Amino acid sequence: MTKINVVIADDSAELCNSIKEFFREDEQVQVVATAGDGVDALDKVQRYQPDVLILDIIMPGLDGYEVLGRIKKLTIARKPKVIVISQLCSDTFITKALSGGAVYFMAKPVNNDILRERIIEFGTGSKAGAAKQNTGYNSRQKSLDEKLANIFITVGIPAHIKGYQFLREAIKMAIDNPDIINSITKKLYPGIADKFNTSASKVERAIRHAIEVAWNRGKIENINSIFGIKIYSPNDKPTNGEFIALLADKMIMEGA
Repeated sequence: MTKINVVIADDSAELCNSIKEFFREDEQVQVVATAGDGVDALDKVQRYQPDVLILDIIMPGLDGYEVLGRIKKLTIARKPKVIVISQLCSDTFITKALSGGAVYFMAKPVNNDILRERIIEFGTGSKAGAAKQNTGYNSRQKSLDEKLANIFITVGIPAHIKGYQFLREAIKMAIDNPDIINSITKKLYPGIADKFNTSASKVERAIRHAIEVAWNRGKIENINSIFGIKIYSPNDKPTNGEFIALLADKMIMEGA
């Protein structure tokens, strides 16, 4: 199997070595280089043309935002998908990273298992292509996953909770079959449960918990901004079905 090549750019040698060691014997992902500052990060991107760049925001030389901007101007055959990792995880920092070209944002300390999932999810290029084909991954799914990941980050649903995965799967199912939202307990939850080897009741609870997390974090304005109109107030939390249907509708209108 051809592996997804990764460059890690972080001024913490300990973190770089920890992630590199985690992937040392991985069958799908390999770390081809690490960089301790922004200038070195750009050099490694040009030299190795990785499928994925793991990028910190605060670094010597050039910060992560400057690296993102300069990557856009590089004349290389394949530009990496950039996953930003940082302790600076306010809405402002996240939004600036995503608008600057990052495909995903993870708060430190990073869970390596989740990082691996995101690398495989967003990895691009010819080397990553084989891995994606083996998992049934295609360009439409990639684009949709990126959009949903950005929305979940914006509204405050963290990637490490089960409801994140279940909610993403539910939205995809509702996009492919809008009528399934009318059979949420009979078809949608059981369908997700089968895929993740769990029960329909656990799927329902996990999705409800994910929505509650977003509301408890007080990011209602972010949620409303996604839809362009004021739909919710702090005391007006949607049901699972309503939230899934709204996001599925938004994705369909955007051509998902």
